[in-house]
Amino acid sequence: MEWIVSTDPTRIQFDVVYAWLRATYWSPNIRREVSRIAFANSLVAGAYDRDGRQLGVARVASDRATFAWLCDVYVDEGARGLGIARAMVQALMAHPELQTIRRWCLGTRDAHEVYRPLGFDTGNAKVLMEYIADPSRWQDS
Repeated sequence: MEWIVSTDPTRIQFDVVYAWLRATYWSPNIRREVSRIAFANSLVAGAYDRDGRQLGVARVASDRATFAWLCDVYVDEGARGLGIARAMVQALMAHPELQTIRRWCLGTRDAHEVYRPLGFDTGNAKVLMEYIADPSRWQDS
């Protein structure tokens, strides 16, 4: 399967991406408007087949100076195992607006081996803390 990665936000097929993300463990039933705002305020990468069909997505929430949170990395089931997730992350890490970032973070339950070759590690797991807001703030009821 031939595919390309693009960081052009106008190529993102939001209806496809939104359906994927609503079904994930990290944003179950996320409201459409919440997801739309998140993407509008982030840098994004998408993967597409040669017919333009969206195969994957990734986004970065960042101050574009020192900190970046990699999130919403998703590859369609039929396109997994082709290196698409890693390629999207590499494209975001190479983005011109993110070249002074000193700390990249992400959260994953099961894709550590996608990120480890790119330099991500769990070494600071005891240092990082998190607060998880009440899901009613962002989920459909």
